[in-house]
Amino acid sequence: MPKVSKKDTSSRGTTDVKPKGRKTAYSIFVQTCRDEHRKKNPNANVNFSEFSKACSERWNKMSDKEKGRFKSLAEKDKVRYEKEMANYVPPKGSKGKKKKKDPNAPKRALSAFFWFCADERPKVRAQRPDASVGDIAKELGIRWKSVSNDLRKKYETLALKDKQRYDRESTAYKKKQGATPKKGKKQADSESD
Repeated sequence: MPKVSKKDTSSRGTTDVKPKGRKTAYSIFVQTCRDEHRKKNPNANVNFSEFSKACSERWNKMSDKEKGRFKSLAEKDKVRYEKEMANYVPPKGSKGKKKKKDPNAPKRALSAFFWFCADERPKVRAQRPDASVGDIAKELGIRWKSVSNDLRKKYETLALKDKQRYDRESTAYKKKQGATPKKGKKQADSESD
């Protein structure tokens, strides 16, 4: 597998490639064991689970003094990682932290199927108390497919009313948010002109 080369650095000294994660003392120890094994047996295939178990047993039998070498290497790698992360800026459009949902925002409208599930789920649980969440969901899907048109219309009417509620609350919420505008990119750009 070819190594990924770092892309050109920008004017701020950042790279497009995220730095490798920091290594623990144990991971450095395992890497050392792997290298030793390759030197002794260059053509041998390694059974990963057996190798990992042997490394773990060897690590647990080591004294703190013996582990000290790996701990100091881990500390050096931690410094390297923190230094590289200080200069790292994720590329635009990359997934970052998930945007927090405003707790005051209106709840989304439920579909007809979800209204149906709210009514039917307790019945399914009573009939199949040992069923998993996935099994219950499958059963609800099967029941929804076989629902009569009259019953389906009942749930579609509930969904329509809920959609209207959501639209009303969403409009009011957006108006309220508009009363206290936050400086977004467009607003900041227009003020700088």
